[in-house]
Amino acid sequence: MSAARELLARLEAVECPAFGARRDARSQRSGSTMPRIVYARAEGSVVTDVDGAEYIDLVSGFGAVAFGHRFAPLEAAVDDARSRLTLALGDVYASPEKVELCERLAALLPEPGARVLLGSSGADALTAALKTCLLATGKPGVVAFEGAYHGLAHGPLAACGLSAAFREPFAAHLLGPVRFAPYPHESLGPTLEAVAAALAPGDVGAILVEPLLGRGGAVAPPADFLPALRELADRHGALLVIDEVWTGLGRTGALLASTPVVPDLLCLGKALGGGYPISACIGRAEPMHAWATHGGSFVHTATHFGAPFAVAAANFVLAELERGDWLARVTRLGERWRTPARSHWTGRGLMIGVPLADAPSALRAMSRLAARGVIVLTGGVHGNVLTLSPAYTIDEALLDGALALVEEETRG
Repeated sequence: MSAARELLARLEAVECPAFGARRDARSQRSGSTMPRIVYARAEGSVVTDVDGAEYIDLVSGFGAVAFGHRFAPLEAAVDDARSRLTLALGDVYASPEKVELCERLAALLPEPGARVLLGSSGADALTAALKTCLLATGKPGVVAFEGAYHGLAHGPLAACGLSAAFREPFAAHLLGPVRFAPYPHESLGPTLEAVAAALAPGDVGAILVEPLLGRGGAVAPPADFLPALRELADRHGALLVIDEVWTGLGRTGALLASTPVVPDLLCLGKALGGGYPISACIGRAEPMHAWATHGGSFVHTATHFGAPFAVAAANFVLAELERGDWLARVTRLGERWRTPARSHWTGRGLMIGVPLADAPSALRAMSRLAARGVIVLTGGVHGNVLTLSPAYTIDEALLDGALALVEEETRG
């Protein structure tokens, strides 16, 4: 038995059975054995498993390892912070690095007085945003979109439009009401009609949206989608929450994929920590002021929010994006995958979707690619899309070769 199979057998004996059940279901559905990979080490965009096999990583930690595995300058910044301080005291006693990070993050929202709530995951940031909307508006309703993924914590789970199966077992615990509108692929009309109808009862405090669908299949909407949502939110007294956990900080070739639209609340994660766990909810001054209206008795915090090593990683990432040419590089690499043979591929920059006929086809392609040394994931509302999010640092020849294999294994 390989080392990976032995380790996975041990894991399945003690891990939550959901994950083994999912692997079994995918194998049965696709008629293909799912890849049995256990990471041992990684460098840049190459992962080595416990059996010594090497893989080109086109996923980069769900897009979080934006500068690749073990990016030396980032690791040095984290090691320096870790050598001086293990943990500050969250919202009670800060560290200098936390002050610097909150200043950097507030500056991303182009309005005076922006405020920041830190978290450890994207779901933390979305939870903070939804809490803010309720505090500021007094309205519990949320408009969300089919195909969207905002994390599986209890706060954003109710607004997870990717799959009703994620929500339904926990419906009795979830916030509401949440009304879903179709995410626009081409035509904007039906989406805006659905959003307007959802807003009509007057109980909606938040419109929650991804500027591009991430896990939902790397879908880029029409250019006037976010401006139209901004206008609808203003007209109906709702707050616009833009979830840039996946798209933000360079993934699409822009610092923020939502620019020039200014949200009321902006959520960041994944790339913000370069692979370390940190997220942020950045809000305009007016809605964020609602947190102060009861003398500080309203708080959103946790032990490891603002942990010094994660804050150091985020400060490095933001500074590196300012001083480097990473956005231009991601844009350039994003153009490399656009060929006539790939005209059906979707996305922007290094956020790429490869649609296939159905979910079994996508699972089989993922398995074949793993056998050829390329790691991809499946996504999309119907599970029929390969989703790729390679590191910004990936070597161009390595990327070209991996994408050629993806094209070969998905050719109809």
